[in-house]
Amino acid sequence: MGDERSATRAFVLHPEIKSDRDRRNADAALEEGVSLARALPELDVVGAQVVSLPKVHAGMLFGSGKIEEIKHWLEEAEAGLVLIDGPVSPVQQRNLEKEWKVKLLDRTGLILEIFSDRARTREGVLQVEMAALSYQRSRLVRAWTHLERQRGGLGFVGGPGETQIEADRRAIDLQLNNLKKQLSKVIKTRELHRKARAKVPYPIVALVGYTNAGKSTLFNRLSGAEVFAKDMLFATLDPTMRKVDLPNGDEVIMSDTVGFISDLPTQLVASFRATLEEVLEADIILHVRDISHPQTTQQKRAVLDTLRQLDVNPDVPMIEVLNKIDLLDTEDAGYLQALHKDDDTVFGISAVTGEGLDRLLNDVTSHLRVQTQTESLDLDWSMGAAQSWLQREEVIEAEDQTDHGWTLTVRWSATQRARFEKQFPGLLPNQEQPVAAEEDPNNDYHPLD
Repeated sequence: MGDERSATRAFVLHPEIKSDRDRRNADAALEEGVSLARALPELDVVGAQVVSLPKVHAGMLFGSGKIEEIKHWLEEAEAGLVLIDGPVSPVQQRNLEKEWKVKLLDRTGLILEIFSDRARTREGVLQVEMAALSYQRSRLVRAWTHLERQRGGLGFVGGPGETQIEADRRAIDLQLNNLKKQLSKVIKTRELHRKARAKVPYPIVALVGYTNAGKSTLFNRLSGAEVFAKDMLFATLDPTMRKVDLPNGDEVIMSDTVGFISDLPTQLVASFRATLEEVLEADIILHVRDISHPQTTQQKRAVLDTLRQLDVNPDVPMIEVLNKIDLLDTEDAGYLQALHKDDDTVFGISAVTGEGLDRLLNDVTSHLRVQTQTESLDLDWSMGAAQSWLQREEVIEAEDQTDHGWTLTVRWSATQRARFEKQFPGLLPNQEQPVAAEEDPNNDYHPLD
């Protein structure tokens, strides 16, 4: 059973729709579509073409002339699978498959296949299965004739029997409910692990970025881990966390996450929300960009759009990390070096060579120091609940007992201080009072509530 025999010959098409003002660069999009296809080992890409069309044809996607032209391409390449780098409706898929006599997969379906191939943890597998079922359910709109047939009812009530489309949809819903129950158990277990980790008060630094931007390579260099890193889209899927020592001796938890991509299927964004909770709870986000990529600006936009879909707190500091400077030509590298001198927010690095990492880590340290403050609190013996809360948060640096209670020195973030004030109003000293959490909900941000 060699891989050679089972390889499927695939042809990639990128529809460039001229009426779409937000369309991506066609050549770069096609290149990405081919990279997606090559991310599946069982596919052999035998051809790729950009197909320009003034508008989408409702029933067939392409016009009749283009359909004939593409049919010749597929026959010459002996392709058994067409991958369309864009959305394809169920009706369009059915019609094109009948016309071309090949199997067809759109961009969402291809990404789901890749995720299914890469998921390793139990949670990741369940989330991919749920996303795939949600995708299938959305396509049960009489795409195939058997879905229009009716099944006979049991005779208990009048009226027509259940249609096949309703039966299929109900079967998918049952599977989804079963998967949700399984996933909830896995999430509860991981939640216990997360709470245990929270008792060790390390700040979380989350790496995000476009797929193949070099996050895993950077993660490996900083943490000493051996996360799979390869020049391939979605090389890593399941999140990984490791402790990293900063230059000043402080420790942080660094989290490597799945890469984002343009037009990431909404089913996957929803399913992987729980997996990406480290991003939602991060103290600092490092947005890793492949600065050598010709579409780096468009990739940045796609990442920021996905973060907005995930409802990431906009107040969390985000540091832009321009990776792969070792791949820049001399002129571009010189421009980046000049930026370093004038702009403290630009961090050109090479995760491969290590260039620029010291400066980046020093800035992470500075951000974390700014985010915390030291404060003295006097609590009466009757305020034991407040003292216990501070202990659980592990923000107490020094504690002295007095005749009336405790004198505490605490070091905490603005978010922790606001949460304490909300739960125990009136216990904080009057000076340097923050805005009450009721007035400023960002001070009490709980994305998982």
